[in-house]
Amino acid sequence: MLASYSQGLLPGRRLLGQSLPFRSPVATQEDMSVPQYCDKRSYPLPDVPYHKDLGAEQKALKEKEKGSWKQLSNEEKVALYRLKFNQTFAEMNRPSSEWKTVLGGVFIFFGFTGLIVWWQRVYVFPPKPHTLTDEWKAQQVKRMLDMRVNPIQGFAAKWDYDKNEWKK
Repeated sequence: MLASYSQGLLPGRRLLGQSLPFRSPVATQEDMSVPQYCDKRSYPLPDVPYHKDLGAEQKALKEKEKGSWKQLSNEEKVALYRLKFNQTFAEMNRPSSEWKTVLGGVFIFFGFTGLIVWWQRVYVFPPKPHTLTDEWKAQQVKRMLDMRVNPIQGFAAKWDYDKNEWKK
């Protein structure tokens, strides 16, 4: 009993690697120890051809390739090129339209951020204090002038008390 418990073989339990009978098998993984095909501008000649398994027409074309290339038409030359490579160098250098996706994502992010800021201003932040109103600021300036705050170089020095207006 103890041995079967330690191995997870109790009824209703399975080992970690055991699959259930109704599940599909795990996806196969390619052998990464053999050369793989890839289109890169920095590595324009891959180690293996693009098409590894050739059909009957493609095999006949490969046999025709061994002869004189003057006998091949342009379509056959292009087909031979496509057997070896997926893209031409010009196709690899062609600009993609990925910038549109990135810019769209940035605009979505800015829009969502704007909605969050608006929601916070409406529902989260408290109302502005009454000391920021224009009436309060005018009363505060009048009180500072009446108290003659900083009369030599500051605020009150710029007020003409005889004419009741700012000095020019």
